[in-house]
Amino acid sequence: MPSPSSLLPSPASGVALRCHGLQRYLGEGEGRVHVLKGVSFEARRGKVYAIVGPSGCGKSTLLYLLGLLDQPDGGEIEINGRVMSNRDDVARTAARGEHIGFVFQFHFLMLEFTVLENVMMPMRKLGRLAPAEMKARAHDLLEAVGLGGKTHRLGTQLSGGEQQRVAVARALANQPTILLADEPTGNLDVKNSAVVFDLLTRLARDQGQAVILVTHNPEIAQRCDFTRPMRDGVFL
Repeated sequence: MPSPSSLLPSPASGVALRCHGLQRYLGEGEGRVHVLKGVSFEARRGKVYAIVGPSGCGKSTLLYLLGLLDQPDGGEIEINGRVMSNRDDVARTAARGEHIGFVFQFHFLMLEFTVLENVMMPMRKLGRLAPAEMKARAHDLLEAVGLGGKTHRLGTQLSGGEQQRVAVARALANQPTILLADEPTGNLDVKNSAVVFDLLTRLARDQGQAVILVTHNPEIAQRCDFTRPMRDGVFL
């Protein structure tokens, strides 16, 4: 198995993502809810951040804003020093593909495709590498998550823990600046939760990426570099 650090030279440490004064409302009329109330946050390369708090406090809403999947009603989001919160859909989509990797509670693999093809999909969409380079990088990432011998299996032929490890490899495919994870171990048993968390954080630290994860698991949160408790739309 190749060293994960051989996949990408570590960039200089620094701020990968910064947000300031984020506001977000959901719903209309009398049902309108003030979900985020002026949230500010900063994430540096090579560090792992846990956002914790009760259901409904705004954790996932914040993660979706930071991933440029939604737009705030106020405040700014910077990716690599560039303000992205006010950009159009085309620019936001391009920034997501180039700078952000996602790992969710459910792996969302394309089960009719092989493991190798699933990891190659983000690279095909970005179009930065030649086909042979994409295939080689996908092989290296799958080796790094311990699935180098299962590259041609379909997703249906893998266990739940293996599927989530493929999702980690896929999230790293385009060498993103930021990894966002929404309950990445929430659907796994204790053993596989530890394996997936270790892989996600070790590979990201070795490659100099900022990792921001939402979790209800106190053991996972304690192992992160920083923990930010949230309640009622604000950090405590």
